[in-house]
Amino acid sequence: MHVQEFLRPVARAPFTGRAWTEAAYCLIGFPLGVAGGAVLAVLLALGAGFTVSLVLAVVGALLLIAGLSLARALGGVHRRLAAALLGDRTAAPPPFRPGDGFVGRVDARLRDGTGWRSVAYVLAKLPVGCLGAYAVLWWVTGLVNLSAPLRWAVLGQQPTAGDPEGMPILTPLPFGALDADTFAGTFLAVALGVVTLVCAPWVTRLVVAGDRWLIRALLGPGSLAARVRDLEETRALAVDDSVALLRRVERDLHDGAQVRLVAVAMSLDMIKERLDDGKAPDVGRLRQLVDGAHRNATEALTELRDLARGIHPPALDDGLPDALATLAARSTVPVELSADVPVRPTPAIETIAYFCAAELLTNVIKHSGAQRATICVLQWDELLLLQVGDDGRGGAVLGAGSGLTGLAQRVRTVDGRIDVHSPEGGPTEVTVELPLHA
Repeated sequence: MHVQEFLRPVARAPFTGRAWTEAAYCLIGFPLGVAGGAVLAVLLALGAGFTVSLVLAVVGALLLIAGLSLARALGGVHRRLAAALLGDRTAAPPPFRPGDGFVGRVDARLRDGTGWRSVAYVLAKLPVGCLGAYAVLWWVTGLVNLSAPLRWAVLGQQPTAGDPEGMPILTPLPFGALDADTFAGTFLAVALGVVTLVCAPWVTRLVVAGDRWLIRALLGPGSLAARVRDLEETRALAVDDSVALLRRVERDLHDGAQVRLVAVAMSLDMIKERLDDGKAPDVGRLRQLVDGAHRNATEALTELRDLARGIHPPALDDGLPDALATLAARSTVPVELSADVPVRPTPAIETIAYFCAAELLTNVIKHSGAQRATICVLQWDELLLLQVGDDGRGGAVLGAGSGLTGLAQRVRTVDGRIDVHSPEGGPTEVTVELPLHA
């Protein structure tokens, strides 16, 4: 069973949209990377050479500036290409800030850190683009080999008396050339083509993974700038979340418990007036007022208890695993729970993890049509990993107004992240990564 579960995604990989878009990315990126890298290398070499000469130093500086501007432009093209085909959206770097005067502008251009990082990416794209073309060669080789029997029988590519060499069997490796001397031998090419096509997506994925890492490292806003901007955004999100929570508490108190307590006070005032008016009390009416006051007081206590539970669930007093067990027991969809948290996180992290699990389980119940769900929480290194899955219809998308956006914002306030894997037809897996300490 485990072997089948391993082989199934391997065999299906060549038929997935991800594999074809990654192959298209490598195919488009090869000429763009080679041409851009070659032109940039020439500009930088000429610029560096001219700057050595006192007479042509200005020309050299201008060529270097032209190279930096070209690198910035090419970096933007590669960043947008990755976003369009891979869905890998890297934040744009900050815009260039020119200096004052001619000398100031030249100096600012030459000190442009974003431009030099773009230069590093475009030059690194030269070998990476060639590796991408080699990855595409695996696809081409596999498809050509699959057509070997057809080419033999229909196109007449079998050996003749004047050309005794057999039909060449292509391989993506630079050694081990093979030939098919008979029609039966062409099926060896078909088998080799199948193996090549099964391996092709993984070769492509390896090249694309390296390219993605280069894009994030060199074409983004830079580690310090990105960190500052992320901290600013998470601080704003934390403030907004706190304000929204306070407004909700105020609204619930004003519209719920406060109204109930006012009704209790009015009932007690009426009881007091009837007892102090010197007349014989109407026991039936007094009992009715007491019952109303008791009912309102009970409902006020219930609303206050629910409000307190919304701020900090009492189930968390015994730890996150017990709280999730209570959550799973109340679910209308059968839930399989797995929890392994040897080190207890801080209360803020436990609260966020609990509310994430509750929201995700609510989505499963309301929208997925699932027959069962799973909740898995474990500690890995210094991270708390929470995964909620289901066997429903899938199609959940982060940022599509499904409630996942609010979870992502809440998770980001503590430097966490959320990952959603939900293809059409299911299954759905949502993974939340949180630090153990806020």
